[in-house]
Amino acid sequence: MRLGIVSLLLLCSLSVCAQEQGSWEQVWHEVYDAEDTDDDVASDDYERLQQLAEHPINLNNTNRQELEQLPFLSEQQIDELMEYLLRYGPMRSLGELRMVQAMSYQQLSLLPFFVTIGEAPAQKKSFPRWSTIAKYGKHTMTLAGRVPFYDRKGDLLSDTTGYLGYKYRHSFRYEFSYGSYLRLGLVGSQDAGEPFFSTNNPWGYDAYSYYLQIQQLGFIENAIVGKYKVSSAMGLVLNTSFSLGKQIMLQNMGRRTNSLRPHSSRSEADYMQGAAATVRLLRPLTVTVFASYRPIDATLNKDGTISTIITSGYHRTFSELRKRHNSHQTDLGAIIRYQQSGFHLGANMVYTQLDRQLCPNTKQLYRRYYAQGTRFFNASVDYGYIHHRLSLNGETAINRDGALASVHSLSYQPSGRFGIMAFQRFYSYRYTGLHAHGFGEGSRTQNEAGYYLGMTWNPLARLHLQAYADYAYFPWARYQVSQASHSYDMMLQVDYQLKRWTVNARHRVRLRQKDNEKKTALIPDNEHRGRLSLTYAHPTKWSAKTELDYTRSDYKTTSRGYMVSEYLAYSAKHWQTCLMAGYFDTDDYNSRIYIYERQMQHDFSFPMFYGHGVRAALFVKADMTDHLLFSAKLGHTNYFDRDVIGSGKQQIAQSHITDLDLQLRWKF
Repeated sequence: MRLGIVSLLLLCSLSVCAQEQGSWEQVWHEVYDAEDTDDDVASDDYERLQQLAEHPINLNNTNRQELEQLPFLSEQQIDELMEYLLRYGPMRSLGELRMVQAMSYQQLSLLPFFVTIGEAPAQKKSFPRWSTIAKYGKHTMTLAGRVPFYDRKGDLLSDTTGYLGYKYRHSFRYEFSYGSYLRLGLVGSQDAGEPFFSTNNPWGYDAYSYYLQIQQLGFIENAIVGKYKVSSAMGLVLNTSFSLGKQIMLQNMGRRTNSLRPHSSRSEADYMQGAAATVRLLRPLTVTVFASYRPIDATLNKDGTISTIITSGYHRTFSELRKRHNSHQTDLGAIIRYQQSGFHLGANMVYTQLDRQLCPNTKQLYRRYYAQGTRFFNASVDYGYIHHRLSLNGETAINRDGALASVHSLSYQPSGRFGIMAFQRFYSYRYTGLHAHGFGEGSRTQNEAGYYLGMTWNPLARLHLQAYADYAYFPWARYQVSQASHSYDMMLQVDYQLKRWTVNARHRVRLRQKDNEKKTALIPDNEHRGRLSLTYAHPTKWSAKTELDYTRSDYKTTSRGYMVSEYLAYSAKHWQTCLMAGYFDTDDYNSRIYIYERQMQHDFSFPMFYGHGVRAALFVKADMTDHLLFSAKLGHTNYFDRDVIGSGKQQIAQSHITDLDLQLRWKF
């Protein structure tokens, strides 16, 4: 039975002559590690890339600051691209990107989704008239919803013990934009189970995001009012913007830059609410200042202090509603940056105040040095030098208690065929930062020291290799680790193209340590994850891809699993459809599998499966008119090894689930 299903899926890919058409998400899947990032951060990363894809950069009318928004470009690639445009003038086609020597396989695959070739301006443009913006600006309204064909346990219980709202998830999104000069938006989102215009929720949607962004208005480079994201340097003081996984680091060679952008996703984590602006005082000198005051969710101790700050955004039960906006947070900060002749020097600072005292349970050893108190301050200096082939970046930070954190990266990229980078980090176990999100093995910028070495290499024209090795040492206890420990993380990926065929192979090994059952010693927690995919490209509108994922986990016991999946797509002039089908068989959660599925616009998901079953999903998108676009996705999962799915209030009393996602976009 199992061999029959696997064989059928493998043969299916050989019977279809195809190539994936127009999907940056599929390419991103090849450089993204779902297990490295939590859902809130990953969703926000996806939202940022979606916004960039919707507003592609005109290469013939761009600058370094715009290109730095693309998280997969290195310093050298941006430099060479700007030099090419300066030397040879406007590009005539995206094919010219291959003439930029520093561009590698992954960048050439991703760039066409985020840039365009437009007209070069005859002279530098000034900020347009407000009447011009009002007349020629573009409006976009998006309505989305999910219909589950099942009931969770919380849906069936009474309001006092179960969910307070219906089981449907829905959202709306409105945006008005005029080029890169102005963006105005409003987003409302409602999770399944949350009350809508009822039960202490008179404002309808559970969460709203709103923003007004103006750019290139005289000496004001960027200004935002409403909800926004901000990051500086290498994330040791402030990073509520884009995250960097270990494999993505290979694409941009450790580059981290300042970023100020609207918060336009449904996530309720790590955003600011207020106003922020970047002002250019002199040609090489810019200053960013921001102020924020926002409500936060928190679990409170009996004395009214904060035990933990909650970022999930769920308000489905009376218990969750009691935690909603029960505390408030104020943030004030500034970023000063000087950049001239390849050198850059910056200063970053942020002051945070809570209206309740933060008192985590420090009796738990791994929480002994978590952030505590009502007032927090972090400051850093960042520095670096960018050469045509070489770049050096670093940041050293200090918190209110004098604890240190520092990171340094060195990259060398002699051509697009070869690049190497080294990354060092040291985060004291006493260093805390409420807005710090630096690169590392752990989820906190704390209690870690390590070294990372990565490489990209094209030894042959059609062969692309990527590899990294990372070592981390943790001097203090961590979750499920009651003493000092260390870890190793190694990855090798190979991509080979031969005319219409593309083969991708990846293997990752993570060697970590955890407590034994009695917590008297550390024992190995080893994990192997691999992927093998085959794509056949044909100059038609069809596409096909077969993928085999496998995993092995050794911690106390050995757990194994695999999943074979098939991805088929067809694209016509006014519509396209994608079909995904997969068969998975894993021993337990430790051998879970993450896969790619085509999603609705502004909706992020790398589904995770464990146990024994099948998964199928059908995606359809159609241009109903020149201004109206309709999308739908039907997903079905059937488990062979259980009669119920999930636990607690999320439990579903059956072995299969089916969801229907709908989306309508109107551009006018």
